Amino acid sequence: MRSSSGQRLLRFDRKLDVRYVAGADEAGRGSLAGPLVVAGVMLDYEHLRGHRVRALATLNDSKQVEPEERERLYHAVLAAARQFSVRVIPASRIDRDGLHRCNLWGLRAVLGDLLDADARLVDGFKLGPTAPPHRAIVDGDTKSAAIAAASIVAKVTRDRLMRQLDAVHPRYGFASHVGYITPIHTAAVREHGPCPQHRLSFNAKAYADAAAAA
Repeated sequence: MRSSSGQRLLRFDRKLDVRYVAGADEAGRGSLAGPLVVAGVMLDYEHLRGHRVRALATLNDSKQVEPEERERLYHAVLAAARQFSVRVIPASRIDRDGLHRCNLWGLRAVLGDLLDADARLVDGFKLGPTAPPHRAIVDGDTKSAAIAAASIVAKVTRDRLMRQLDAVHPRYGFASHVGYITPIHTAAVREHGPCPQHRLSFNAKAYADAAAAA
């Protein structure tokens, strides 16, 4: 029988042969508006079994999971997690400090919150000498259950925040595109100009068009 994505990712973590495995990932790096959300999740592989494992059968990189299933997995991850941590970095800080620096800070912070971790895994790249000891896994959100779990928590948290921001800034359609560049989003920025949730440090043609039309 073909194994599920969740079983495959859980096997990767179990092969580390430690009890507590922490993973970190972010959502919203490529977004034109809204915060960057970084999450860390720590799984206890001594007690992760039974219904908690079955609930993670479809666990995968959040980008490969449909929205309704992401919501279900979000609850399954939090039920299975020994610890978790979330950092929300607003657009104003991204403009001030830069996206990459904010992302590194967030990943270091959430991994540092997971104090009991025997192994800390991060999707993509190393976080520098000030980070807790960790291992960078290329495409880690498709390999490690802990990283994929963090990916789910970050994505669902951010999408919920963007739906809330849609009520505050209804002209931009945040509830549908969650801040990413789409034709509808671009047209709204051109017509109304950016709002306080837009990352003005990004070199977006829509900003120039809006300024020219003003």
